[in-house]
Amino acid sequence: MPKQTNIETIRHSLSHIMALAIQELYPNVKFAIGPAIENGFYYDFDFNNEKIGLEDLKKIEKKINHIIKQNIPFKYSEIKIDEAIQLEKKNKQYYKVELIKDLKKDGEKKVSYYELGQFNDLCLGPHIESSGKIAKGSFKLTKLAGAYWRGNEKNKMLTRIYGVAFKTREELDKYSKMMEEAEKRNHIKMGKKLDLFSMHKEGPGFPFFHNNGMIIWNELVEYWREEHKKEGYLEIKTPIILDRKLWEESGHWDHYKENMYFTKIDDKNYAIKPMNCPGGILIYKTNPHSYRNLPLKVGEIGLVHRHELSGVLNGLLRVRAFHQDDAHIYCTEKQVKDEVTKIARLIDRVYKTFKFDYHIELSTRPEKSIGTDTMWKIAEKALKDALEQLKWDYKLNPGDGAFYGPKIDFHIKDAIGRTWQCGTIQLDFAMPERFNLTYLGPDGKKHRPVMLHRVIYGSLERFLGVYIEHCAGAFPLWLAPEQVWVITVGNRHKKYAKQIHKELLAGNIRSKLKDNDETISKKIREGEIKKIPYILVIGDKEEKKRAISIRKRTKGDQGIAKLNNFIEEIKTGIEKKQ
Repeated sequence: MPKQTNIETIRHSLSHIMALAIQELYPNVKFAIGPAIENGFYYDFDFNNEKIGLEDLKKIEKKINHIIKQNIPFKYSEIKIDEAIQLEKKNKQYYKVELIKDLKKDGEKKVSYYELGQFNDLCLGPHIESSGKIAKGSFKLTKLAGAYWRGNEKNKMLTRIYGVAFKTREELDKYSKMMEEAEKRNHIKMGKKLDLFSMHKEGPGFPFFHNNGMIIWNELVEYWREEHKKEGYLEIKTPIILDRKLWEESGHWDHYKENMYFTKIDDKNYAIKPMNCPGGILIYKTNPHSYRNLPLKVGEIGLVHRHELSGVLNGLLRVRAFHQDDAHIYCTEKQVKDEVTKIARLIDRVYKTFKFDYHIELSTRPEKSIGTDTMWKIAEKALKDALEQLKWDYKLNPGDGAFYGPKIDFHIKDAIGRTWQCGTIQLDFAMPERFNLTYLGPDGKKHRPVMLHRVIYGSLERFLGVYIEHCAGAFPLWLAPEQVWVITVGNRHKKYAKQIHKELLAGNIRSKLKDNDETISKKIREGEIKKIPYILVIGDKEEKKRAISIRKRTKGDQGIAKLNNFIEEIKTGIEKKQ
């Protein structure tokens, strides 16, 4: 049986095939980098001011298909690093020169290349045997984007060409249909259509929430508070601007400052917080603690800011300011396993409320980290033991932990099959050490607590964006900004309709009265477009019986009922988070 080629290898190989196509079509192009990414690949090019538009993608695709038909082999070679620098200088490929010089600084003596026809690229590989191994119709070029060289805004803006690729045409077709459905559910379009939020050039990456959006926001926060009170959490609030020295002490200055914003107050350097934990630690330090009051569970829905390049901003899914539903648990080492299992069960309960399936990944120590080997070994074992105690399946994700500790990530799956990492549990021995956190043990001596960082929503903004697309804007009753519309058949029904509307509002039901002169069919159609859970129709029959006619979203007419019975039904649905 022939060996199956890894999909990442196919995608990486396609980035080289695309680069050869570009070289043949645009001989003066300069090449940067071209990796495989999730679902596809990209390559960054410097076209020397030559204009490339979406209309050119078909031409490039045609050339790629021609190269695939030629079945050109990939050839591997190694050359001395100084020879490679001279080669790239001769070819005027200065981005490659810069990359090779960095490798030389790291002590590399040789570099590897892969040759594909007339295109020879600095690359570690691996690659497929030849271009002809790409299945017919299994890839597609999708978009163009600007990308600063090496992600630095001070460098030149390059042209990034993206493609998607799979092993078969059938897989690509399935993915394309999913993307078509995703476009229909696009949360930015839904946000405008349902009047939830907007984005403005005056604040790129900073969402503006409208009243409808704030109703959903407040419901999410209130639900979060209800669940955390049940679990014994205390709620706090910390400032968004704190002294630079705090961020140096926490390690964020060394490991995260490229993502932070800074300011000066009275000639002192401050940072706008990218995370809530250091502020929470300061609160912990205001009072002495005993083993008797551990674990101490403290939560905060804190506003944080992180610098993101303008090219990656995406509605609520990628922003520069967001609210993180952080909680920090200070406990003894012996309590870790039980606390992690409690957090995991809480996350499970919340995700089930939103009807999300999920999978779990355990991420271990990254290359760039703080803390001792012993700390990391104990921390990783504690998280693994907790998952095994729960008997939950998980995937190991080596080297992807936070810089201060390993983590368990929860990846939710939306209605069209995409996954999103939202919840996380991170175990941290290092931060309590750096901040000299202590508690008084049963032996009367000071001991070091263990710190658990965790979020459930993650970013509330991002969670809402994901959820809008998951439910396609058809929010469940308890979250819907407008839960009930009361609509009139004619002008003579206005008085009774106003009475119905008033009683709904008195029952804390979010009701809207639609008694304008539009036709009943137009009002119903508008309510369906706005995805209103319930529409109450008021006409002669309803007024005579002192009743209401009910239309339920997606289910149509539900018949006539008494208002009191309907109100009780709605309240029960809201209480049960339906």
